[in-house]
Amino acid sequence: MAKLRDDDLNPEVLETVQGTPEAASQAGGERPIGDFLTALRDLKPEAVERILAYQRDKGVRFGEAAVALGLASREDVLAALSQQFDYPVATGETQRLGSELVTLTDPFGARAEHFRSLRSQLMMRVFAGAGPHPALALVSPDLGDGRSFCAANLAVVLAQLGGRTLLVDADLRGPRQHELFKLENRSGLSSILSGRSDQGAIQPIAAAPSLFVLTAGTTPPNPLELVERATFGLLMRELTAKFDHVVIDTPAAVHGADASVIAARAGAALVLARKNRSRFARLQELVASFAGTPAKLAGVVYNEY
Repeated sequence: MAKLRDDDLNPEVLETVQGTPEAASQAGGERPIGDFLTALRDLKPEAVERILAYQRDKGVRFGEAAVALGLASREDVLAALSQQFDYPVATGETQRLGSELVTLTDPFGARAEHFRSLRSQLMMRVFAGAGPHPALALVSPDLGDGRSFCAANLAVVLAQLGGRTLLVDADLRGPRQHELFKLENRSGLSSILSGRSDQGAIQPIAAAPSLFVLTAGTTPPNPLELVERATFGLLMRELTAKFDHVVIDTPAAVHGADASVIAARAGAALVLARKNRSRFARLQELVASFAGTPAKLAGVVYNEY
């Protein structure tokens, strides 16, 4: 399975997208980025000429030239790119999202590209063929391994393909997805599994069309019992039928059997290891826990961030 960071990957993400207007036109369609940026900033012809002259003189990209001259901001360039390539990015008010959401706040950076590489492999291994596809649970041995970070960014890049994607925060011991996406957490998964109202439990993400989040809800005193109930399995079947992709954040395995139970109900699991943190024996134990269960092991990801 691919690493989230791999020296073989090209760190220059979508380099041609931010090149000259002519290059951008060839890469992304008939209209170059200069057209979008000009319209966005209401640039006058003389300002555009200054940008083009600076671009020719310095050998930089159109967007970089505009930023260097103070005629546009980095956020303006991202907004122009999102319009040119129909690619959702976090700009303006949506920048209030957590900085860990690198696939939205820095969509053309190296870390975002590594998530897209991981997405490509999962599309071939887990989400191939006609749906419904199994849900994918991200599991890891210990606290601090980066499950919430990886689950959130993986859900974003899956949604960027255009398919309806749901991120489920099933970490009923220490939920974080509502913090990352700045969402209300009064109603969520725990509400549904305990038989209370599910009104408003699934929330859309404005910064990422096609992405929805089911928060954890109120932290319950009996998290393992809730996910072991038949209700959770029925919910997973309903959600995988309604969404193209379902990604699940889980508690660390150090807490108990929660993650293994959730993965079995989900149908697929991706094991996460953390650089300078995860112990091989603990990883072996976690991987072995899926033997004989309905969960398909998609692989092991080495998180270097």
